[in-house]
Amino acid sequence: MRLDVGLYTACFLNTVFVMSYVLVLQHANLPRCHLNGLQGVLTLSDNYSFDQSVLRLPVNAGFCLDAATEKQLIQQQIDFAVLPDMAFADLGLIVSDMDSTLITIECIDEIAAGVGLQSEVTAITERSMRGEIDFEQSLRARVSLLKGLSITELQRVYDQVLQLSPGAKWLLQQCREHGVKFMLVSGGFTYFTERLKQQYGLDYAYANQLMIKNEVLTGELTGRIIDAQAKAHLLAEYSNKLGLKKSQVLAMGDGANDIPMLQLAGLGVAYHAKPKTQAATSINVRFGGLDTIRKWFR
Repeated sequence: MRLDVGLYTACFLNTVFVMSYVLVLQHANLPRCHLNGLQGVLTLSDNYSFDQSVLRLPVNAGFCLDAATEKQLIQQQIDFAVLPDMAFADLGLIVSDMDSTLITIECIDEIAAGVGLQSEVTAITERSMRGEIDFEQSLRARVSLLKGLSITELQRVYDQVLQLSPGAKWLLQQCREHGVKFMLVSGGFTYFTERLKQQYGLDYAYANQLMIKNEVLTGELTGRIIDAQAKAHLLAEYSNKLGLKKSQVLAMGDGANDIPMLQLAGLGVAYHAKPKTQAATSINVRFGGLDTIRKWFR
């Protein structure tokens, strides 16, 4: 499946408006951090918010931090981003990857660990996430290694291993409170996405479907493959269905197969991401949890 980006762009609402921007800094205790490189944008009226962990600084459109200041911030484990000055409720849709983004684990690696196949599966996963091999090819190769596995092993991973990323519960609660739709799009499996959708009230969820016979994995997939292009297509489809401007759509992910949707969204966020994914977007969360995303906005 190939996404017609031109068609998608044309479908966004063509409202013309002037947008203001902010530089947002986040750290557990910002007042104790050294912000010498930001003297040009700091003012006496700047206020810390969210228990002194967030500082929002008005900047001009096109503002960029210099390399020395970025290095200073990263050395202090300060997350930073230049963003439109928006209220959280002004967003319409958040599109999120699942493994290592909404949750802390790679599900297929944890399934494999339980049956002694972790090294084989993890090696393929890492190559795929770095963009070294085709995603669908790597997915089918990993799934084939699970042939004959009982689905009780998947249930064990969901019940005993899977955890939401730090700040995820609050982000999801804030989405519900402010009317922001949340869509999970994963190169993982519907076994996990559907349970997360039901447990946490997600609006939409898409993933790959494992073929199961007699409660045992066949080592094959069935139905549509959710790869990089499918993720981007779903983002475009639901943005248009909801009648959203590009600036109202935020996407977040960590791997190479997230890059097309990150680049298509108004705000594409590399979350604790691989180097190739970090390089593909200007917005990175390197240190904080998913609450970082909520705290970017008023």
